Amino acid sequence: MTQLVIQHYARPTARRHLWIGLAMAVVALAFGIEQGLIWFAAHPMAARGLEASLLAGAATGLGAIPVLLMRRPSERLMAPLLGLAGGMMLAASLFSLLVPAVQTVAASQSVWTLGIATATALLAGVAAMHVLDRRLPHEHVETIESSGLQPKVALVVAAIAIHNVPEGLAVGVAAAAGADHGMSLGIALQNIPEGWIVASAMLALGAAPVRAALIALGTGLVEPLGGLFGVIASTVAGAALPMALAAAAGAMLWVVSHEMIPASHQAGRVGAGTAGLAGGFAVMTVLASAF
Repeated sequence: MTQLVIQHYARPTARRHLWIGLAMAVVALAFGIEQGLIWFAAHPMAARGLEASLLAGAATGLGAIPVLLMRRPSERLMAPLLGLAGGMMLAASLFSLLVPAVQTVAASQSVWTLGIATATALLAGVAAMHVLDRRLPHEHVETIESSGLQPKVALVVAAIAIHNVPEGLAVGVAAAAGADHGMSLGIALQNIPEGWIVASAMLALGAAPVRAALIALGTGLVEPLGGLFGVIASTVAGAALPMALAAAAGAMLWVVSHEMIPASHQAGRVGAGTAGLAGGFAVMTVLASAF
């Protein structure tokens, strides 16, 4: 009986505390949004970088639409599609990140010091992605059907998120720094076949087509998170902007070398993967020239 009385009197208090906590959370969220809008209004290039990463991520959902209308891509088509994405990422890291970083260093008063620091930042971006890959459990989408295993959906989604964060980071840094050169458009274009592949992997794991498409869209929307870090880094970097660009390039290079090239160059499909890689690089060359 004593316990019943205690619970009776405890519940209203718990509910009251819950509502107070929710109200405080809503106020804090509203304040954070207000301050964020003020900050973006004062930094229009940062807002542009976040918008670019959001659009690039949303393109993943656009690429997932075919799973609602047609069968998933064949194994033969996977190699050139992954190679295309890898080639575009490789070219984007060069044209929109490394070249502007090197040009800024060359025009500075401390070429050697800033050059070494920029190279170090490049390696730091590679190392950061390597550590993230080692510490977060995940499964690669391109090996789901060929391995015959059925990994957990959460592990596959984690792998895609690891892949998409540096893309968003790179787009955010480049756009906020005014060094986009078609990069956001290029990443958005390569995210379209990537979205098809991701949604197809979800189908292989037993997801319904609509759910598979929504999961692919959700993984693409991880990119604005990386984009937010990118625009903040680019805005506050100042004289260290080449290092921010180089770190983003290093993260992108890691993804291309560790994920995209091995996935596209499976046994028997090396030629198709290489053709896709070269084609993606060529597309980004045109975009960099045009923008």
